[in-house]
Amino acid sequence: MLSAVPIAKIKDSCMSLGMPLAFLAALLVCSSLPAFAQGGPPYYTNDPGTPGHLNREINLGYIPFLYSNQSISHTPDVDINFGVGERTQLTYENAWLRVQNPSSTTAYGLGQSNPGVKWRFYDAGESGLAISVFPQLFLNNLDDAVRRRITPASDIFLLPAEFTKKFGPIDVDYEIGYQFVHKGPDGWITGLVFGHDFTSKLEGEMELYNQGTFYPSGNQPTIDFGARYKIRPSTILTPHGWTQPRSYAQ
Repeated sequence: MLSAVPIAKIKDSCMSLGMPLAFLAALLVCSSLPAFAQGGPPYYTNDPGTPGHLNREINLGYIPFLYSNQSISHTPDVDINFGVGERTQLTYENAWLRVQNPSSTTAYGLGQSNPGVKWRFYDAGESGLAISVFPQLFLNNLDDAVRRRITPASDIFLLPAEFTKKFGPIDVDYEIGYQFVHKGPDGWITGLVFGHDFTSKLEGEMELYNQGTFYPSGNQPTIDFGARYKIRPSTILTPHGWTQPRSYAQ
């Protein structure tokens, strides 16, 4: 799938900017659609779904983030997933970034590399509880993107757990994780996605997501609404969202 926003990579930058307002647009192209498809790209919250053994899932998308004093666009964002067994997924994600600032010229550069491994270690079936872990790294590349302020200086190890369960007609995904940050404050993430199938092809979703740091204490909540429309063999995703300004507890 296409990644909405690399959790630590871009949202870490967003948190330092003040008031972000994010609009997401994504096109998913994959060889096999995974189970538990409510969470995951282009949402912030991931779900326990994996592509299946030896199946590929490649996501391409253009994702602009608009702020009061700056814009950051993924042109494009590339997310590559590969299934190893029925419950394991290898992931690599990156983006070519365009950073526009009124006080300087537009800058282009490679975003942070985001490799990860997802393992769904508990699975009670299609409507039952499923649980996974999805450790990921967010690493700067050997270029001058940090010096030109395209990417944050910090490298991050994210250790989240994902949960999914169906409650009647509602699919629920939940994710919670800890960010171990090199050259920066450690942080946390948490996200909740509700999904409902209105037809065999159309699904509506709502996401509640929050990310923050411990010292200094701060957080940035996000609300997203979106829909998935299945067009065999692809799925077009058209989510959009609104983000609250970051708040601080001194």
